[in-house]
Amino acid sequence: MRRSLPATIVVLVGLLLLVNFVVINPLLAGAAREVLRLVVIVAAAAALAGVVALVLRHGTDLWQGRGDRLGSAFLLVGLGAMLMAGFYPGSTGAADPAVRWLVAALLAPIVAALFALLFLFTLAAMRRGATLRSRQVTVMLAAAAVVVVLLLPLGGPIDQGLASGASWALSVPIGGVFRGMLIGVAIATAIQAARILLAVDGADD
Repeated sequence: MRRSLPATIVVLVGLLLLVNFVVINPLLAGAAREVLRLVVIVAAAAALAGVVALVLRHGTDLWQGRGDRLGSAFLLVGLGAMLMAGFYPGSTGAADPAVRWLVAALLAPIVAALFALLFLFTLAAMRRGATLRSRQVTVMLAAAAVVVVLLLPLGGPIDQGLASGASWALSVPIGGVFRGMLIGVAIATAIQAARILLAVDGADD
């Protein structure tokens, strides 16, 4: 079975970081730190290449009148505005007031609108799920109703009690479920990635 050079590098870097996480050694920690810096540089270069490719693609679509011209124009204008705010002479980068204003005035409302749509779609999904009358959907709806009640802004001592209950529910049972799901997904992803990179089960590069 063939092994490609990128797959071998990925496996070696992963093993180095894993050993550094388990074994306490100053020399190993220094090597892992330098590898992480190199990974950050490579990731930044890949992100820059992706941005350039995105600009070229939408610029070409806008110039030739293909696809969604309005969406391409908005994307290029927004990208240019953020770059100008972050790279003009004297700018402090992500902490610059112009960048913060753009995020607060443009990105935050867009994110809020998306979450509002998500809320409506969630209600529609709950309604469709309730028509199935299954035990799993009933448990999910009951848990969601309890969390909504705990988060109601009633004020006074009742509100403090509900807030304490909501904090406990979010950090203990719900947080435990999410942490278990994340751990399981991470383990499954790591195993599947290792199988692909090592060409297990006849996989070939």
